[in-house]
Amino acid sequence: MSSKNHIQSKIRALKLSPNPLPEIPKFEFEGNLVEQFFTAISGNKGEIISQDQLIQEIEEGVYPKVYSNLPEFSSVSNQPLPEDSHELQSLDLAILKGQFGVAENGAIWFEDEDLQLRAMPFITQHLAVVLSSGNMVATMHEAYERIGNGPSGFGLFIAGPSKTADIEQSLVIGAHGARSLMVILK
Repeated sequence: MSSKNHIQSKIRALKLSPNPLPEIPKFEFEGNLVEQFFTAISGNKGEIISQDQLIQEIEEGVYPKVYSNLPEFSSVSNQPLPEDSHELQSLDLAILKGQFGVAENGAIWFEDEDLQLRAMPFITQHLAVVLSSGNMVATMHEAYERIGNGPSGFGLFIAGPSKTADIEQSLVIGAHGARSLMVILK
């Protein structure tokens, strides 16, 4: 008998009684969800801006190549959605809609329909997210409850621009994705 089979047979021979899963406590949140979300986004190196401010920056040429599938940005969106995400390599700004925000850490939940192409939030130089202030949850526990166990495709949380730090604690923004995250709260 091989050592692997021997170990597996010993494990199978153990008669362990099942233990119930632990209860996850309900974490209480005090304060204003939107204010806490603002604080978390700022802490993540993101910023809260107005729709008018973003449109003005686009019209001034700060972001020459812009993609958005949102009707309120149709006048400034000048890049079509390509078949191949590699064609987005020179995209300056993507404006997307987020499903909901998490106040405790500034994370924003996206699903396939929000992204159009899964590479969109990673390949663009700058990312702007339109989010409803009424679509906030306090904690990640509530966020996972809201996502639920239903059938789903692709989904992800984004909590600020891309960043990484090396052993020497040198923070680099935009290392593996968008260099900035702007949130327009409606």
